[in-house]
Amino acid sequence: MAGRECYHCKQWIDEGEPHNCWTTTEAALTAGLSEDLRDAWERLRETAVEFGEQRIYASLNSIMFSRKACYFFVRPKRHYLEVCFFLGRTLKTSQVRRAMPASKTKIAHLIHVRHRDEVEPPMTDWLQEAYEFAGSAHRGPRTKDGPRTKDGPRTKHKGPRTKKAARKTAKKR
Repeated sequence: MAGRECYHCKQWIDEGEPHNCWTTTEAALTAGLSEDLRDAWERLRETAVEFGEQRIYASLNSIMFSRKACYFFVRPKRHYLEVCFFLGRTLKTSQVRRAMPASKTKIAHLIHVRHRDEVEPPMTDWLQEAYEFAGSAHRGPRTKDGPRTKDGPRTKHKGPRTKKAARKTAKKR
């Protein structure tokens, strides 16, 4: 029978059979979790839902929580839940396994959760802070010329942006 092997998931797909290994669900990602990890996952999800309006969706091997942008995600592993959340500051605490810059304004923090009781303050406070940080007003793009503006970058001059445009403007005058 003719077919092919999927480059991403290495699954054999028969000819004419639809296949999309990039789509997944929360249920599929959490299906193999132990009872303790499942309880921790449920408590983590309930806590996040209480923050307010947001979008929760599965993407490849993570479950994403987002407002305008993703503010935290969970990667279910065999022995723990890897939680990554984004703040505007760096946390220095023993619970945070790793903190690294994710962009010019965001710092990503990694935490491992192994039990339901770990989903409590200060972790829930950090997730709430990440939720609020993700929903803060858009500040516009940052520029070399000056600070962010609400409508976009601030420019130093009102003239043409390129040399070619400058020459055309000079010829017209």
